[in-house]
Amino acid sequence: MPSPEIPIRHVATLARLELTDEEAARYQEQLGQILHYIDVLDRHDLEGVEPTAHAMPVLDVIRADEARTGFSQAESLTNAPRRAMDQFQIPKVLE
Repeated sequence: MPSPEIPIRHVATLARLELTDEEAARYQEQLGQILHYIDVLDRHDLEGVEPTAHAMPVLDVIRADEARTGFSQAESLTNAPRRAMDQFQIPKVLE
């Protein structure tokens, strides 16, 4: 069964993208190929196959969390473009 055609203009509107006619045609074809490949994968019997998030095991290498001395307040403010009362002064971003 062929994949349903997804209207690429609708997807572009949802993503707030403006596409030229050439881009829309190219993306429509590419999306169709992706959906067709998903159909091909759906035809395989996966009974007994465990779902996985990654093809290879993923290991986190995390260093030990050790306290260490940081910058002093004076050192932190050394390169501050603007200071006020020994603090960073930043432009107002909210009214």
